[in-house]
Amino acid sequence: MTDLPLVAPDGLRTRNKLEKLRRIKETAQNLFVAKGFDDTTMREIAVIAGVGLGTIFLYAKNKRDLLFLTINEPLEIVIQKAEDAVDPKATLIGNLLSVARLHYRFFGQQPALARLALREMIFYESGAQAAPFQKTRDRLIRLFGHVIELAIANQEIAPKEQSLFAGWTVFCIFQVELRRWLANDVTDLKTGLGELERALALLIAGFGTYAEKSAQKAQRK
Repeated sequence: MTDLPLVAPDGLRTRNKLEKLRRIKETAQNLFVAKGFDDTTMREIAVIAGVGLGTIFLYAKNKRDLLFLTINEPLEIVIQKAEDAVDPKATLIGNLLSVARLHYRFFGQQPALARLALREMIFYESGAQAAPFQKTRDRLIRLFGHVIELAIANQEIAPKEQSLFAGWTVFCIFQVELRRWLANDVTDLKTGLGELERALALLIAGFGTYAEKSAQKAQRK
């Protein structure tokens, strides 16, 4: 009677596949940061990762795809944590900052790579990794909309627009402030969230009107 193999063939193939994918992701991240996205080639990544160029094309159609291959999965984990962090009893600004804080921490871990991802995500509509990224982005927009719905239910705000559109507006401010924060290599979380809170507070309060300002002056007299 022959001894059974310690690892079944299918299990071994799966392990080898996962190991190759890990090396591809790690090599791509390292080269994108060290050499720059534009100066790194997919062939170079394949050689250093020890895989065939065809193996990389199984996961990524181009370098942009490869970049998002490295962040899609961890970003999905971040959005799940953000959804869990929302408190129905918290204030609107409190919930918005709770969601933002998790994303700021994630992108702040590797500012150089984050700047590349934020640059390349503009008009990222096609490619092997585009659909997972768009799904996660849409989850974040819907989450902002959900936070606004909670604030409406708590009678904290009464927006004239639908909550999903309001969530999209919050997302627009969020991503611009995130990019501005990541523009420098020194990413102080407190400072970044403080600037975001300032912008969101203005959105929530509105610009006000001249009549309101005049009324406030009259009350102070």
